[in-house]
Amino acid sequence: MQLVELADVSRQVAATNRRLDKIAALAACLRRLVPEEIEIAVGYLSGEIRQSKLGVGSAAIMGARATPEAASSTLTLMDVDNALALIARTSGAGSTTERKRLLGELLVNATEHEQEFLVRLLFGELRQGALEGVMADAIAQAAQIPVREVRRASMLAGGLASVARVALTEGSSGLQRFTLQVFQPVLPMLAQPASDVKDALQQLGTAALEWKIDGARIQLHKSGDEVRVYSRALNDVTAAVPEIVEQARGLPVRTLILDGETIALQSNGRPQPFQVTMRRFGRRLNVDHMRQELPLSGFFFDCLRSGEQDLIDLPASERFSVLSAACPSELVIPRLVTADVVSAQAFLDEALARGHEGIMAKSLDAPYEAGGRGSSWLKVKQAHTLDLVILAAEWGTGRRRGWLSNLHLGARDADGGFVMLGKTFKGLTDEMLAWQTEALLALEAKRDEYTVYVRPELVVEIAVNEIQESPQYPGGLALRFARVKRYRTDKHPEDADTIETVRKLFAGHGARIEG
Repeated sequence: MQLVELADVSRQVAATNRRLDKIAALAACLRRLVPEEIEIAVGYLSGEIRQSKLGVGSAAIMGARATPEAASSTLTLMDVDNALALIARTSGAGSTTERKRLLGELLVNATEHEQEFLVRLLFGELRQGALEGVMADAIAQAAQIPVREVRRASMLAGGLASVARVALTEGSSGLQRFTLQVFQPVLPMLAQPASDVKDALQQLGTAALEWKIDGARIQLHKSGDEVRVYSRALNDVTAAVPEIVEQARGLPVRTLILDGETIALQSNGRPQPFQVTMRRFGRRLNVDHMRQELPLSGFFFDCLRSGEQDLIDLPASERFSVLSAACPSELVIPRLVTADVVSAQAFLDEALARGHEGIMAKSLDAPYEAGGRGSSWLKVKQAHTLDLVILAAEWGTGRRRGWLSNLHLGARDADGGFVMLGKTFKGLTDEMLAWQTEALLALEAKRDEYTVYVRPELVVEIAVNEIQESPQYPGGLALRFARVKRYRTDKHPEDADTIETVRKLFAGHGARIEG
């Protein structure tokens, strides 16, 4: 398939807010692919590349984007994948310059439409509405098989791309080989936010409450003395966590798959900031030295397999029982089963007092929904607010089409300018979207196809759970889980929080700024 065909499908999907139309367009595209192209196309249409990391920064991407475009479309999906693979494996002296050259070589052979598609793909900003649920439906439609089979296979395979190829080339029978296997990590189950413990218990009734520690999500697989540990992104991080491997080898059960967190603790038992824990997963790592300087502790909260028994379809209460039998209490996350709001609030208060970020509330009856962000797991955390200035806004897609939605947020700097800290489209009601679109267009300074850049005059109150170090933004910091609380029309830009305030919050509380 030609790259331009995929770029056209991407544009078509982004242009409609009708889910069925998105699915139909994607399914029609998938049917036209040869087997070798399927994983590439599913990745691109989902906003991902197979190479994960290219080692090319945003400045280099934008610099390469300045190259002249081709007059006609000649690139195929295989051409692009091969070019990106070459860039990703380029290393050694002069590799930065060579990767930039290779990227420029790719883009100079792309038309303007193709260049725009590739740049947004590499920036991770290809928001075309081909979300995982839509893509799963499209794969099922293209392969003419039940979507539940696609979703379950994707859960067990750790993603849709490989499942798509099997579904489209082998059908339902091929998907049967995707089963829960030791040393084949599955996508982690995720949580939805709840406003407070009362809200969580109203949704779940009697629930299992657990401390929510701000560590690194891990999935541990054990078969005899062989142990492997995988990250949230399903990368093998076994070599970086020898303490966790040793803990697992001492467990009495021969075969296990556990879900949990690893975290660096201070000498008093309080957690280190998230960024400190993540130093254990750096590229150039002297593990022995780091282990002495920054030891890790493992805490587990779910068991997906014990012995020959696959547990993911069992109720959480049964999985918890198996976990407690397989692991000593010091390796199991503290848990309270209750329906009482007062008891739940006390449990949350204790977690916060010990330096953790909040609690999880989990349904006792729910199966393990790998890769899902359902309502059976809820997270309750505290948040801090910042008054920030809007620097730009991106046009929305889907049901937000025609409104300015994704906000670029900035804090004041010492020179009277503004330092971008991140983006958010969360927390906006339809009324807010309509109001801000009108207000921001009145402040327009310039625009491109996707973004309206505005004079920095509008102040917005942002709730944010975490701050983290980030090379993506000039201030070196970025907001995580930011959402709009309200517009501060009573404030002027000079009343906004400063980058220095944000830095102090980060320095005082590590990556977290709540509580």
